[in-house]
Amino acid sequence: MNVYSFPHPTQTLRVVQTHISYVFITDLFVYKIKKPVNFGFLDYTTLEKRKYFCEQEVILNKRLSPEIYLGVVSVVKTSEGYKFEVEGEIVEYAVKMKKLPEEGMMVNLLKEKKVTEAHIDSIVSVLVPFYQKAETGERVNSYGRIEVIRFNTEENFAQTKEFVGLALAKYKYEHIIQFTRKFLEENQVLFQERIDKGFIRDGHGDLYSANICFENVNKVYIFDCIEFNERFRCGDVCSDIAFLAMDLDFYRERSLSEYFITQYVSKSQDQGINKLLNFYKCYRAYVRGKIGCFTYASTQQIRPEKYEFLEQARRYFDLAYQYAEGIPKLIVFMGLSGTGKSFLSQNLMSKLPAVYLSSDITRKRLLSLPESKHYYAEFEKGIYTPEITEKTYKKMIEMAKEELSYGRDVIIDATFRDKKYRSWLLEGIKEVKAEVFWVWCTAEDNVVRERLFKRKENTCSDALWDIYLAQKDKFEPPKECSPLLVLDTTYPVETLMKSLVEFLKI
Repeated sequence: MNVYSFPHPTQTLRVVQTHISYVFITDLFVYKIKKPVNFGFLDYTTLEKRKYFCEQEVILNKRLSPEIYLGVVSVVKTSEGYKFEVEGEIVEYAVKMKKLPEEGMMVNLLKEKKVTEAHIDSIVSVLVPFYQKAETGERVNSYGRIEVIRFNTEENFAQTKEFVGLALAKYKYEHIIQFTRKFLEENQVLFQERIDKGFIRDGHGDLYSANICFENVNKVYIFDCIEFNERFRCGDVCSDIAFLAMDLDFYRERSLSEYFITQYVSKSQDQGINKLLNFYKCYRAYVRGKIGCFTYASTQQIRPEKYEFLEQARRYFDLAYQYAEGIPKLIVFMGLSGTGKSFLSQNLMSKLPAVYLSSDITRKRLLSLPESKHYYAEFEKGIYTPEITEKTYKKMIEMAKEELSYGRDVIIDATFRDKKYRSWLLEGIKEVKAEVFWVWCTAEDNVVRERLFKRKENTCSDALWDIYLAQKDKFEPPKECSPLLVLDTTYPVETLMKSLVEFLKI
């Protein structure tokens, strides 16, 4: 495809790929082609099916945004290449849409921290009447049955099993499953009440910031509802509402998430949402994690975007774990320079997806210095003065607290040679739920000396032999830390990792 493939002049053409679509963005219009894929819950494998689901997409989305959806058009193979909206041999179909302003896309506004309560009010003003008018009744109500909900959740767990260890820790996977099954078992009456009171509707199914756009703060478009599977679109209104609330949490906008729920409940008078909110937030976060995994797996080229999909999946799964009342782990690798803290941290991250916080990297970022450049100095001089070191620890503690509050496991890699830094850490995270593990790395002097010499150009650390000796002289043994694992890092890495896995219960 190129700029000449379209029936109207266009100076620009941008192609965006998802796990199920190719989206062609021109100056005035957007064309969306469905990939010939089959994920079980979605089947676009024939041209006939893709045409049907294009038509369904237009019909269903006109409920919320009739101005945007312009119809289904053909893609034709010509002697000059593939073209949209011309006569000839039809090889594909596309949904044609009016182009929306990029600067108004909610996902972009969230990244720029520009979403306000006024934006949320506009969304609520559209959603409340939409759900009040959305189809309900016998056909739709069947999707609110606990058997269907259980099928959806179990399908998610089965489809993500192969990504355990890569995208989410095994212990988190098992905890989310246990939480979900227990909630469904203990709240059967509640789910039936939602059916009886008319809260099962033919809704949107994919209500999050990527599918919301503001022309201005008072004019909002909500688009791209799910057309390929009624089971995902029809269900409890709370499932849709929880999706957007979860998405606001994902972008670290907790106050806006809470405001959205408060306003929606107030305007809709649906008080029951609060009883189901965390369950559906967990479900929706898990679905987004699953989609991230699918996109990661289907991206053939080894490129930065591929790993961005994986990291995004990890963040969603961690959020699901937090909604499932899980307690994340904070693992502190401490000890003198050259004793293997960074080496073991990186090895652990191959088994436990976690946020890695290094004092070496944090220090240089605080000072706006290149991470890979060395700044050698005497002990407690240069960029290693006590004042800068204190700022470094405080920043790491602040970052750890933030990540833990969103269900993320955190690995901190720092000497923690002063007892006060260890005390600061425990005091700093006391407001969040976290299981803290201390790992004290040790090694004989001659081993450390050899390591420091060999690693000189392959590390962010600036520590040399004289710094190690000065640290050793001032190091305060972590007698107060518990639970504490002391590792002699001269042992084989396999032995060390076995000890770590057993200690961390992962």
